Amino acid sequence: MINSLSIRNYALIQELDLTPSSSLNIITGETGAGKSIMLGALGLLLGNRADTRVLWDDTQKCQVEGVFDIETYQLQDFFASNDLDYEPQCIIRREISPNGKSRAFINDVPATLDILRQIGAILMDIHSQHESLQLGNNEYQLDILDTFAGNYSLVEDYQKEYQAYKQALATYNQLRHKASESKKEEDYQRFVFQELCDARLDDLDQEALESELSLLENAEEIKLKISDADQYLDRSEFAVLAQLKETSLLFRNLQKLSEKFGPLYERLESVSIELKDLHTEIVNLGDGILLDPERQEDIKNRLDLLYRLQQKHKIDSVAGLIELRNQVDRELQTLDNLDEDILHAKQEMENREKHMCAAGSILSEARKKAAPDFSARIVDVIQPIGIENGQVIMEVNALETPGEKGLDQVSLLFSANKGISPRELKDVASGGEFSRLIFAIKYLIADKTAMPTIVFDEIDTGISGEIALKMVRMMRKMAENHQVIAISHLPQIAAGGDRHYFVYKDHSNAKTFTKIKQLLEHERIEAIAQMIGGEKPTRTAYESARELLVST
Repeated sequence: MINSLSIRNYALIQELDLTPSSSLNIITGETGAGKSIMLGALGLLLGNRADTRVLWDDTQKCQVEGVFDIETYQLQDFFASNDLDYEPQCIIRREISPNGKSRAFINDVPATLDILRQIGAILMDIHSQHESLQLGNNEYQLDILDTFAGNYSLVEDYQKEYQAYKQALATYNQLRHKASESKKEEDYQRFVFQELCDARLDDLDQEALESELSLLENAEEIKLKISDADQYLDRSEFAVLAQLKETSLLFRNLQKLSEKFGPLYERLESVSIELKDLHTEIVNLGDGILLDPERQEDIKNRLDLLYRLQQKHKIDSVAGLIELRNQVDRELQTLDNLDEDILHAKQEMENREKHMCAAGSILSEARKKAAPDFSARIVDVIQPIGIENGQVIMEVNALETPGEKGLDQVSLLFSANKGISPRELKDVASGGEFSRLIFAIKYLIADKTAMPTIVFDEIDTGISGEIALKMVRMMRKMAENHQVIAISHLPQIAAGGDRHYFVYKDHSNAKTFTKIKQLLEHERIEAIAQMIGGEKPTRTAYESARELLVST
């Protein structure tokens, strides 16, 4: 429950502090004073979005802070999973700066709005005029029936099976789509694969082939030049080898005359040996070069194919083409196995569908069993609060296709008048009837939820007198197990609270702002008397106020 609420610089509120009791709190006040503004501030703590238009003073930041007692609600795992510090007294704070930047904190740890919404849904249930309208929505009615019936685990079981089915269905459809698209390209992929296989890429050395082709294309010129080299070295009249041999002989004789010529002779002999080896290698190289037009044409064709494939696939290496070939091969193998995969996916989808429908059937039976009791209990509640001839029927009908919340849709049928058949609630209920119906529902399901705090915003619209007394007594009953905060304009409701807060406007400064105060006993009498008799209540109004405080 909420222990305290602090609001600073929000809408008409300059600063406001509220410390509600753990039971029934009533908030009344002047028209337009800002009673419902507090709900807007509470909404910020629950994750609603805001902008700078909410700033009372647009040069200062807005801050809303609530302290919640969460000790008995087993939220430690929620805090741990969201990296939040757990404290039994949880402090939730929202700040909105003048530049529009909004920040949220839980126990001084920054938090996202989504986390605020999650914890807010656990801590508070705020009724508003919008929620009354929501009551006409079939999905909302379904949630109400499940809450009344205590179908939490059945809904959770179904939704697990539903999500598993949806995933299996998506996989099946993806495979079918892939098969349909792949068939269109299968012929081309097989052509590409065959073309890459025919290129014999695995034993292909592009650089070696390019070098060999260059050798073959220039074989005649190479052999001619090698022949010339042979002539220069060994076959001409003044061949280098012969001249070197004569020179070596000269220095062999000179070394006999002086040992200084010995090293030169040895070097000449070494050069002679090296040159003879070089000559032999050149001649052998020339002899190994053959004019082979067929080999030349074969290499040229292989390289032309390689260059064409590289250009076609925008790949500049043999390794890249090999990877492409292997990839296409894998894709073709996948295609070959796709029919089998589709069959397995279909079987999995059908199996999941069976599990989903089985869980859905169990949930449907629970709903059908609870619907008549729910209808009767609602009638029992609304008849004493002014819908004496009210009829309510909760119909449970099968959906054409399974939905996220089950195999059913529900329709809340309503009639406020005797002899008139119940029809869709949204088509026949007035605003006041909507309010009383939603109140009756909250009353019925309050103890079936773990909701610590319930807030009613003018739930008493369209009622008065004895009916209001009955409603506030029901609120007091709810407040035995829940903290209840009710914003009201009725004296009967105001008199029933354990604490009574009064909201008013302060015009003492240059700018009007809203204040709130907890009323003492004599102040409550005054406020309730004014609600009964106007700004200047009569003695009778005061007596009625005292009587209401005693009787409720």
